[in-house]
Amino acid sequence: MTPADLSLTVQDAVRRAVGEGALRALTRVPERVKVERPRPGGSGDWATNAALQLAREAGMEPLGVARVLKPRIAEADGVASVEITGPGFLNITLASRSRRALVRDVLEARERYGHGTALEGRAFRLSHPGDVRATVWADAVRGLLAAQGADVHDGAAETLTLRPVPVTYDVLALGPDAARWALLRPAAHDRALGPDGLLTQSEANGLFTVRYAHSRARALLRNADQLGMSPAYEDEAPLAAQPPHQNDAPASRLLTALGDHPAVLEAAARHRAPDRVARHLEATADALLGFQHTVLPLGDEKPSAAHRSRLALAEAAGTVLAGGLALLGISAPDYL
Repeated sequence: MTPADLSLTVQDAVRRAVGEGALRALTRVPERVKVERPRPGGSGDWATNAALQLAREAGMEPLGVARVLKPRIAEADGVASVEITGPGFLNITLASRSRRALVRDVLEARERYGHGTALEGRAFRLSHPGDVRATVWADAVRGLLAAQGADVHDGAAETLTLRPVPVTYDVLALGPDAARWALLRPAAHDRALGPDGLLTQSEANGLFTVRYAHSRARALLRNADQLGMSPAYEDEAPLAAQPPHQNDAPASRLLTALGDHPAVLEAAARHRAPDRVARHLEATADALLGFQHTVLPLGDEKPSAAHRSRLALAEAAGTVLAGGLALLGISAPDYL
């Protein structure tokens, strides 16, 4: 369940509460309910302040609204539990998705994994000063909005103004990929990355790390093919059935990064913040590089279901990295 799906679930809970007379004073259902990661001290996978948002119009205390909404959200498909915290936040824990389902979703959608319909039906016009950074920023934002179903054209009534801090050197001399990373990796209110280190092949260079991790995923598939192995995420057990000196933490970290990808893309589109995608790609790349050594058989070890499952997970991670880079307008070479 994506944040957009969960927002609709909360809206439906409000609608039913109004229809059943539990929120009699409420005259309208909000057009959008904010869903975000829990704040420090919170719990669950996601949280919403819908009860606080509706309390005044409902003529109730936020905790009262939260108590009305809690059971109606909890009974929705895909929701495991709902907890009320603080003055009326609803913390939502989702039902566990199998690892197999997550990897399958990535490999079926390929580079479009994480694209959605959160902004479907909305049309935007982008306005910006026209300098190099603003132009590149607008191009990336246009792609992010389109990936969430929005229409971006000059005649749209809803105008988004983009004013990232201009770059102060000839960034285009770095080449197209490094230039775009320099302009998009920092937040809009921060200065673009300086030229030092952007062309070096080291872990200090985020662009190199992301592209290198993608190339490693592709190399693992080539090496596996030479061993007669193909990726197949068969069930939960094989991934955990690793030698005693290994543990499941690297795989869990990588699965978490893949599972977060759709929410990151939606948030990046809503906030016109391609830097969020860049940072998430760095985290995904780090997780993949920490996991890659568990994928192929070592020494006389025979290929097993565990190896095929790990290979499928590595392929999924490489796919997410390629798709994320494409949204930023950056290439993802198979060899690096």
